[in-house]
Amino acid sequence: MTTDTIDPSEIAKFEAMAAEWWDPAGKFKPLHMMNPVRLDYSTGQIAAEFDRDLSQSKPFEGLHILDIGCGGGLLCEPMARLGATVVGVDAAPRNIPVAKIHAEQSGLDIDYRVGTAEAMAAAGEQFDVVLNMEVVEHVADPLGYLTACQQLLKPGGLHLCSTINRNPKSFAMAIVGAEYVMRWLPKGTHEWNKFITPDELFALLEQAGLTPVDRKGYVFNFLSFTWGMSDRDLSVNYVTAATKP
Repeated sequence: MTTDTIDPSEIAKFEAMAAEWWDPAGKFKPLHMMNPVRLDYSTGQIAAEFDRDLSQSKPFEGLHILDIGCGGGLLCEPMARLGATVVGVDAAPRNIPVAKIHAEQSGLDIDYRVGTAEAMAAAGEQFDVVLNMEVVEHVADPLGYLTACQQLLKPGGLHLCSTINRNPKSFAMAIVGAEYVMRWLPKGTHEWNKFITPDELFALLEQAGLTPVDRKGYVFNFLSFTWGMSDRDLSVNYVTAATKP
């Protein structure tokens, strides 16, 4: 594999948790809780960009979607159910067998691979959509990684990228709260200095050759214990959409 942006210590963290991907009460509980809003945003952006009707049974039929850093396949499986041809890639080798077994049990045909964005870009692969969720804060070289993601898009393609803002609130919520107080994640899962502000991410996307078109916040409601979307509050978790000219 091309490993220009891979951080081995980050891969090791997720390798250690691989078997728990599909346990909604396990170490990936935060992603299971967040997944409905991630999915709503992603499907809405894809439908708008490619003029697809989400009320149809297979609205994404004919679209080739890559989920880079796919983990156990939490986004790959719903995309496949919507009719897309899906490739899921992860640099942590232990994640892929978990994803493959769950897809087979679910009756889904998903192309899961161990690999990197850089290696796929070097091989000339391209997709209509690249899903890049909660990965950029774990790589060694964000610009190099995003440039590889841009190369993986066809002209007119859509790149969706979510990550965590860098400010005192994100330290309190994503690290102290999630790792030490709620114990949703193992201690050390995130490094605050690797978090990226929305403005920094937009600048990186532009440097990588993409055109940012949208950004929204994921906001956790402690009263209802659910996630929602916000146009204004990007203070902790947020997602961006960008296109390739």
